[in-house]
Amino acid sequence: MDGVSLSPDFFQYLHPERVPYAVLWLLAAWVLVRFIAGTSDRLGDRFTNRRLLLKQVAAVLRFVVFVGFIGGALSTVVELTDQALLAISGTMAVAIAFAIRDLLASLIAGIILLFDRPFQVGDRVQFGDTYGEVQEMGLRSVRIATLDDNLVSVPNNLFLTGAVSSANAGALDQMCVFAFDIGCNEDFDLAKDIIYEATASSRYVYLNKPITILLKEGPVPDGAERFAIRIRSKAYVLDGRYESAFATDVSERVLRAFRKHGIRTAGQIEWGPPGSGPAGD
Repeated sequence: MDGVSLSPDFFQYLHPERVPYAVLWLLAAWVLVRFIAGTSDRLGDRFTNRRLLLKQVAAVLRFVVFVGFIGGALSTVVELTDQALLAISGTMAVAIAFAIRDLLASLIAGIILLFDRPFQVGDRVQFGDTYGEVQEMGLRSVRIATLDDNLVSVPNNLFLTGAVSSANAGALDQMCVFAFDIGCNEDFDLAKDIIYEATASSRYVYLNKPITILLKEGPVPDGAERFAIRIRSKAYVLDGRYESAFATDVSERVLRAFRKHGIRTAGQIEWGPPGSGPAGD
């Protein structure tokens, strides 16, 4: 690295023969972190109402373990006397800062995220085009499991400048919104009753919070010059992990009932020329 050199005095404080002990420190940290993660997952499956709290405690413990054991590994290899600290604080500090500046930025950002808590482990968050459950808040990145079971790693420092939204904000339950479009001439009162019943009778619904049915007439979502009635059901799922299952269950119930009562969705209507509305109007 141009302009950066290590003081010869620094190397007298290094003990290369202790490197195997430092490796043992790091190996012990890895084993302990895996144990913490596995234990929190098992306890979370057993005590589902405390699952998010257990994940959050595990995240803090992993962070403490990493910092503590890495510090222990460094103190094993480097004899941290007053003279050694003076030697390190000079050119070595500059060299390390240049070499791992991105890692340090993410590390500091990780500390800020833990204290500022814009989201927590277990939250369902939207960051850019990524939506899913926060699985882990690590030293370098946040890992998000998407609804397609992809694990996305986002560097911690990006969360300091980007907008992130949390669907459940630390709670186990979370709001879900389901939208159904029917033709303008369909029986919307019956459709509202069907959607409410389908939502309220789902095994995934959290009935301690209200179910809201909203109706609005407007252009269909594909942007064409035609109108439909959009009915939305806003309800809470009892556990964010069942968000997709909840949506599937409600949609199946609604579509079966629509078919039984002859209610046509916007996609089933034969439309005329643009601006003319449904054929036959």
